[in-house]
Amino acid sequence: MPLSFKDQLHSQIDGSLTGVELCLSVDSLLEQHHDWRQEARALLRNWLSDMKGKEASDIDFGAPGAMDRIWMRVYGNKKPLPEYGEYSRLETTVIIGSWLSPLQKQKLFNNMVLDFSATVPVSDREIRFRGTCYLDRGYMCVNFRRVNDFVYSMEQLRMPGPIRERMNLRYEKTGLILVTGITGSGKSTTLDAVIDMNNRENHAHIVIISDPIEYVHESKLCLVRHREVGADVISFAHGSIEALRQDPDIIIVGEMRDPNTISTVLEITDSGHKAFTTLHTSSAIDSIHRIIGEFPPEEQERIRNRLADVLSIIISQKLVPSVDNRIVMTREILAVDPSVQAAIRNKNIGEIYQMMVEGKRYGMCTLEQDLHELLKRGVISQKTAMGFANNKKRMHQLISMQ
Repeated sequence: MPLSFKDQLHSQIDGSLTGVELCLSVDSLLEQHHDWRQEARALLRNWLSDMKGKEASDIDFGAPGAMDRIWMRVYGNKKPLPEYGEYSRLETTVIIGSWLSPLQKQKLFNNMVLDFSATVPVSDREIRFRGTCYLDRGYMCVNFRRVNDFVYSMEQLRMPGPIRERMNLRYEKTGLILVTGITGSGKSTTLDAVIDMNNRENHAHIVIISDPIEYVHESKLCLVRHREVGADVISFAHGSIEALRQDPDIIIVGEMRDPNTISTVLEITDSGHKAFTTLHTSSAIDSIHRIIGEFPPEEQERIRNRLADVLSIIISQKLVPSVDNRIVMTREILAVDPSVQAAIRNKNIGEIYQMMVEGKRYGMCTLEQDLHELLKRGVISQKTAMGFANNKKRMHQLISMQ
């Protein structure tokens, strides 16, 4: 659907402008023409509302890279949607600008990137999105990721019983649980399931520090607090330290992005709390190396010993294509026991893979074992199993043994 003010827009903007200057010029026009803002917001609201029906996880548009088209990711594949038509770089700048508040725009202009949350009412409910606005060759563009409006159960995520218990405050009061994987691997989905399980089964206080807030958990048996970085708290590290003074039982730290946050998370777990957080790593072993490697050599021994003391579980997951052209979650799970602790302390981290291979009774598995299980059940193809395995040689051995 073309914007009614398309011709006026192009005649009133200097075509040579890019970057912040272009954004400011468009913002000035939006201040003058409130009808433009309302029309642009309504169009974006329609696109976002359509995502649930299309079963799309993400929508992207704006700037040269989008080629004037609207792109959506459906079951792992991102493609342009011809039925939405084409929108110039100026038009998409207006559409994005119509959605952002003055404070959000200022953050974008200062940092050249903005993470934010958005809510769109659809029928009798609201759909939440995680937005990221940034610049591509001097033009504004955006990604909106749809946040599920429901929470998966631990059983639906195929979480083994021993692991469910260790993540439940009722059975284990302290410890650090890491959920790792690349962007879009379902880390938030897993964390939400863990939060919901504890919220339904324990009388406790959960503090969630997010950037931005995604799924909103209502307090059930637990008192649940949501704190958004930039709006309610300065940073993940500050929020974690502040949470210690708020009588929490569980602290959720959205992401460990830097050594300061990592050190703070280790500290709050060491103080007797249960902490959940995420990392952008592809395996349990990589996660351990990553945490230790974030610190200078003279501090690594201390961090290694501290990590061995507090680490409880690592779940490293991926979303892979299924045979019915949808997506399915696969993962590897490390449950820390004295043997794993000793391997971390003694710098024998390479031995942990075999411990996962042999640790099924504790809920452990390697990524290759989980892919093999999905292959045996006919959920994924052999090509997918080989393509997404971290250890190709081990994956080949498992397939050969069938």
